[in-house]
Amino acid sequence: MSNDSTDTAYRPATRLLHAGLDRTPFGETSEAMFLTSGFVYDNAEQAEATFTGDVVHYQYSRFGNPTVAALERRLADLEGAEACIATSTGMGAVSSALLSHVKAGDRVVASRALFGSCHWIVANLLPRYGVETVFVDGGDMAAWAAALAQPTAAVLLESPSNPMLEILDIRAIADLAHAAGAVVVVDNVFATPLLQKPLELGADVVVYSCTKHIDGQGRVLGGAVLGSQDWIANTLQPFTRNTGNALSPFNAWVMLKGLETLTLRVRAMTENAAAVADYLAGAEGVTRVFYPGRPDHPQYELAQRQMTDGSTLVAFEVAGGKEGAFAFMNALRLIAISNNLGDARSMVTHPATTTHMKISPEDRAQLGITDGVIRFSVGLEDAEDLKNDLARGVAALGLR
Repeated sequence: MSNDSTDTAYRPATRLLHAGLDRTPFGETSEAMFLTSGFVYDNAEQAEATFTGDVVHYQYSRFGNPTVAALERRLADLEGAEACIATSTGMGAVSSALLSHVKAGDRVVASRALFGSCHWIVANLLPRYGVETVFVDGGDMAAWAAALAQPTAAVLLESPSNPMLEILDIRAIADLAHAAGAVVVVDNVFATPLLQKPLELGADVVVYSCTKHIDGQGRVLGGAVLGSQDWIANTLQPFTRNTGNALSPFNAWVMLKGLETLTLRVRAMTENAAAVADYLAGAEGVTRVFYPGRPDHPQYELAQRQMTDGSTLVAFEVAGGKEGAFAFMNALRLIAISNNLGDARSMVTHPATTTHMKISPEDRAQLGITDGVIRFSVGLEDAEDLKNDLARGVAALGLR
């Protein structure tokens, strides 16, 4: 799990190909895929010493696997983290990061702008186990200060947020959280490890759905939790090992292949996202556009300080509410309707009826998720083809 990767003087694109590579004696060029549930020992004494921790030896793929370990090393290298544990899904990463750290009587403060399943964990699951939870408006620093004026175990936030791409001041929130004794957990999916470094901004733990940009081609599920060696080994690892939140070696191998092209894909997708955001901003019937790379974004200045580019996602609102949004989406011929994101192929979804359906209408209204909002995950297609397809959606608004 520890980050013993290649020379960090290499740039990200190089490290994504070479970091954490551990070749077998056969000298393969591509990472080996260890599709095995268990491992054998030379003798009974070695088995005993493995379980006591006196020798390093793989035991069982729920505990660790060479292919999964290669992915963990490479992710830790990219993130600048001391250690990483890969999980079966992105929500497995979020739930494990929180459940491993808190106990009955603890307190968790979270940004209100969370992915639907993350919101459910904070609003519904944690309170079942006696954990007090508090939501705050992410951009209201006075609300953060008030919520963190008493001892707190953990803080959870997304920046940019799903789906409205709200940018939160990670450093300022981390300073308040640390004063309250909290571990700061940042979901960095919308930024990717390439566009934002939460650990450098004061976060303690970073979580990812590797299903998104890291695989990036709609093939497999996976997640990752990154942080200090001490927290990963002593807080997270006992939880994931004993609850079974383990990543398949096959999925890990696919994600290693995805990482090799991550810089190319994120760069091209971000360029496309900026182009289509500008197009949508001038389109008739589109009432609002949210893209961190545009000067009209509410937190544009913060995004410029905190991120290196604007993200691969765009949120926009169309006239006509749900009926208008559905008409727009149904008119598209190239861009798929799907609730996934970070894929090589462009996708749109209607958050109010999909990813954020379980959040109350009142909470959605607070977050700005109206019935006219569409989330657009921009892919690798030619930007002009994407604009032409979006024009079909715009035309459909005019036909209503």
